[in-house]
Amino acid sequence: MDPHSRHSQFNQRAPKTGPFSPSVRFEPTQKVTLDKYTKASSMPSDSPLFTSRPIATNSRVKQDEQYKKDMFLAYVNKAIREKLNGHSKEFDDLVDQFSPNKSTLAPTIPSLQLRIWLLALSHVLSRLERRHAPLVEAIVRLPWSAMDAVFVKSYTEFIGMLISARPEYLLLVLNRIAMGFTYQSGLLAVTSNLEGSTPLTRRVIYDRQHALLEHLLSLVPTLPSSLAPLLVRNFPHKRQPQAAHVTYIRNLLRVTEYCGELSERVLGLIVDRALMVDVEIQVELEELEDVEPTDGELFEIDPFDTIVGQEGDSSDDEDEDVDDGLSDLSSDASSDSDAEGTPADTRHIHDMVSKLDAILKLVFDHFNKLHSSIPTVLVPSSPSLHPTTTHDRDPQSHEPHNLLAIQFHTLLAIFDRSILRTFKSRYTQFLLFWYASLHPEFSDLFLGLLVDKALFGSASASGVERAAASSYIGSFVSRAQFIDREGARRVVKVLCAFLGAHLDAVEAGNADSNNHSVFYAVVQSVFLVFCFRWRDLQEEPDEQTAGRKIWISELGVVQRVITSDLNPLKVCSQNVVHQFARIAQATDFTYCFSILEANKRVPYPVFAGVVPGSAGPQELHTFFPFDPFKLPRSGEYIQGVYREWAAVAIDDEEEEDEDDLIEEGSTVDEREHGQGGLCIPITASKRGESDDDELGASFGGMSISPAQTRTVAMAISVS
Repeated sequence: MDPHSRHSQFNQRAPKTGPFSPSVRFEPTQKVTLDKYTKASSMPSDSPLFTSRPIATNSRVKQDEQYKKDMFLAYVNKAIREKLNGHSKEFDDLVDQFSPNKSTLAPTIPSLQLRIWLLALSHVLSRLERRHAPLVEAIVRLPWSAMDAVFVKSYTEFIGMLISARPEYLLLVLNRIAMGFTYQSGLLAVTSNLEGSTPLTRRVIYDRQHALLEHLLSLVPTLPSSLAPLLVRNFPHKRQPQAAHVTYIRNLLRVTEYCGELSERVLGLIVDRALMVDVEIQVELEELEDVEPTDGELFEIDPFDTIVGQEGDSSDDEDEDVDDGLSDLSSDASSDSDAEGTPADTRHIHDMVSKLDAILKLVFDHFNKLHSSIPTVLVPSSPSLHPTTTHDRDPQSHEPHNLLAIQFHTLLAIFDRSILRTFKSRYTQFLLFWYASLHPEFSDLFLGLLVDKALFGSASASGVERAAASSYIGSFVSRAQFIDREGARRVVKVLCAFLGAHLDAVEAGNADSNNHSVFYAVVQSVFLVFCFRWRDLQEEPDEQTAGRKIWISELGVVQRVITSDLNPLKVCSQNVVHQFARIAQATDFTYCFSILEANKRVPYPVFAGVVPGSAGPQELHTFFPFDPFKLPRSGEYIQGVYREWAAVAIDDEEEEDEDDLIEEGSTVDEREHGQGGLCIPITASKRGESDDDELGASFGGMSISPAQTRTVAMAISVS
């Protein structure tokens, strides 16, 4: 290229820079007028040097979150990998993030940061090995149920993924859930350094525990078999306060609503623990009336509505001898050892009564909730010893009835396994009493079980169990309002048939000596039923029998029984015997006082199976399982289906004076030194006092367990 060419750009001179040219140097300058003049602001104005901060967009926030997640994931991967290589520093730091007592996280950060940790860990669940167990244990021990709702949702999802990937941690998680149902649940969150946790009521805590359990149940169908023993292990000890029992039992009953496989195990567990409390109440409740009620009893607060950690010390008095640690909540320890070291003072008995009342009230409420939730439940009609047929009913009605029937069969199995074999229980058996009132088929099945156990004793039934079943028959038929006239007559006919067959065997010399105890128990049941239901045992009068009492033909064996060599008027409970003698004479059924007078001068009958000096079965003679129910709160369920003695007491015009039939001194001695279980006055009637008053005081005050024990001269061998 020619630099000297005139066509080149280099041939042009650049504009001159420097002083103004002479042509423009002296031009007039533009004047600034006041109209256009504005004073400079004292504050610095915006200028390009002060650019505004860019607004954070969603994309930028997501980028930051993703960056943080990637960092946490990288750290988790490294910690997991280094732990396998023998370097545990990063892993231990990761574990500390989930340890409330070691965490140094700043306030308001933990829940968000812990969620990111859980999200990162969810990507490496398949790589977790046994050496990583401390991390999983720290996560499971985390007081997650007391934290914010967002974290709770993330935690629930994480635990579900953990169990799906690593089923070996199922027991660890389930045990923590079972502990979460206890009264102490959530206390760890109160004392932890996790500022993300907020004060919550126990209701919220328990709702979250149930939500997690339901989620796991949808993932692991075989979960109930693993959960059942853990629920038993975490059941509160009987010395724990009432609130501890109420909260745990309410949670157990709620579990049965969405996990039907556990219904029988849970109900059996509750009944067994109720029996443990029940057998300690061996005094009349009237003796506890002078006890001052506590503040908790005067102003009862639902423990589910209390804030965790703010309950106060209202429930500490009754369990001072029980360790407060979570590991000591189990009631696996023997109850006998505890009973020996605990003084049976009035306050202790009062607390046990209140506790049992609360437990039974919860179970009654649970049953009633099921019954009330079924609008098409079959209405009870007349009882029958055979299952009620429903072929003429709407087929749709079978389903709700089956729901009740399944629950009843569960309760019936528990009765056969536990309640029937517990001779000192006072109130627990009323669960079955009330449930049997819901439908005549239920009462039929219950009586069928008792009759089969008592009269036809299976190979597995001992003599004591058969005698106890006989006591249940007499007490149930006497006290149940829903057992109508025909039902009572059928039961008495069956019992009398057994008595006649046993007497025939005795006279033939081939009677089984082990059946003597059952014979006396059946006789006593017949006496008791007669006292309560004698009106139902009469035949309808016709023209020829007008003005006379005609009894059902099967009762004819009673005269043969009381005059037999077995002499049941001597062996049976004297309280029941004297009551039967009074009513039998007042109703012109039979006369027993001559035999009673003669029995004072003769020893007990000695047969094979009757062992003088033994005191074992004598206690069974005063066992009347359905005596008056005196628990205040749960008693509301029994009042409408229970027959009081006052309702069937003999009328004045049916009474007959018995002043000279029994010596007053001996009967008073019998009353003072008797078992004390049947508080029946057996003194002769005083002039001016009606027998109706005596009878009302007798059976109206019956109790199933003796308040005072004495040694008897004879008892029946049941071995």
